[in-house]
Amino acid sequence: MANARQEREQKQGDAERTFAAVLAERILRGERVTVFTGAGMSTESGLPDFRSPQGLWKDRDPRELATLWALERNPEAFREFYRWRIETLLVVQPNQGHHILAEWERRGIVRCIITQNVDGLHGMAGSRNVIPLHGDLRSLRCVRCRKEYGAELFLERHDCPDCDGALRPNVVLFGENLPERAMEEAEEAAASGGLFLVLGSSLTVSPANWYPRLARTSGAFLAIVNAEPTPLDDLAHAVSRRAITEELRDVDALLHDAGSEGGR
Repeated sequence: MANARQEREQKQGDAERTFAAVLAERILRGERVTVFTGAGMSTESGLPDFRSPQGLWKDRDPRELATLWALERNPEAFREFYRWRIETLLVVQPNQGHHILAEWERRGIVRCIITQNVDGLHGMAGSRNVIPLHGDLRSLRCVRCRKEYGAELFLERHDCPDCDGALRPNVVLFGENLPERAMEEAEEAAASGGLFLVLGSSLTVSPANWYPRLARTSGAFLAIVNAEPTPLDDLAHAVSRRAITEELRDVDALLHDAGSEGGR
């Protein structure tokens, strides 16, 4: 009873402050952050979400294209889809939010980033401890000899230069399991407590959306930034509908202000 009452009182107190202020206060108390990012993190870099109703593939179901079945039975549609995704990927850059998270990692604030994204933007921004649940679109592999290549090769050819096997992006296709090692690392991070920060995920894709639940039941402070409601909003301690970059910028400014005051 006491714990439930304390949590209600904490939520009421948090509601009276801004989302950024709540997060900054917890970080300044020494809570390390595990970040979980989804497509919304990348759309702020101008990378289109192919699932959106306004996306280029609004008339085609990506679940029919991004599959092993399509790779084997409808290779032209598969290649067209991934050529578009790779072409789009190669012209985008990390946004300010990516750079803030990378700086927080360097300062010891961010423990790791668990990401549903395959665009590699976190790594480009300088983040090192990134767990890519769904793979890496910036690389290819041969289905026969398993040799890996840069994604740019897919714009030129679709067969392996070494063995003539079919090339495919190094991502998890619909119907495939997530990489076992990535899942284990994500589980360990989610269960480590502290602050679990969800950025730009609808939290509707399984099994990835299990990690915020695990974090919550493991005692972490769960905070969600997403433009639309998610199924886990009621479990979260704090929720924001603002743009991710704006929210991270405000938290970062509060952290810098606190550091400046401490140094006077």
